[in-house]
Amino acid sequence: MEISILGERVEIQESPRARHLRVIVEVDGKVRAVMPVGYSGRKLAAFFEEKRRWIEKKVLYFQKRKHKIHIKSSRADFLRLKKSALELAISRLEHFNQFYNFQYKKVSIRNQKTRWGSASRKGNLQFNYKIALLPPEHRDYIIVHELCHLGEFNHSRNFWALVAKQIPNWRELRKTLS
Repeated sequence: MEISILGERVEIQESPRARHLRVIVEVDGKVRAVMPVGYSGRKLAAFFEEKRRWIEKKVLYFQKRKHKIHIKSSRADFLRLKKSALELAISRLEHFNQFYNFQYKKVSIRNQKTRWGSASRKGNLQFNYKIALLPPEHRDYIIVHELCHLGEFNHSRNFWALVAKQIPNWRELRKTLS
């Protein structure tokens, strides 16, 4: 059986481990269905007909975000890249802090799903290990962004003015990070 959404073929997999039909809309807009072995083609077609509008809405949402950077990863990637991400973060912090001269304490690397970095009021900086996979201009933006929070712990005009001193194109870079 072949099903398509917005002209794109839906990848259909049978899995002996599956107990229910599951539909996945990937960040690149591709649609996959995982179904139990022996699942009825008629039930599959009925499900897609019933959920078509919802699935199309999700596909269009992700297609609009195609210009954004998406990095798929795993626990193994985190373990493999954690040390190099930390070395990279410290090196770039030292580079940019020659200009800003802010005081920071601890720098750590995390496996975060929704954040590229964070700064605490105590002066601790955390970065997502995926900065090691980003183009240099994007990782520099993230590092400068968190470093500037040590001077302005908000997203005020003063904060963005601080960021702009080292990353004048911060607006474009910010838009491309998801």
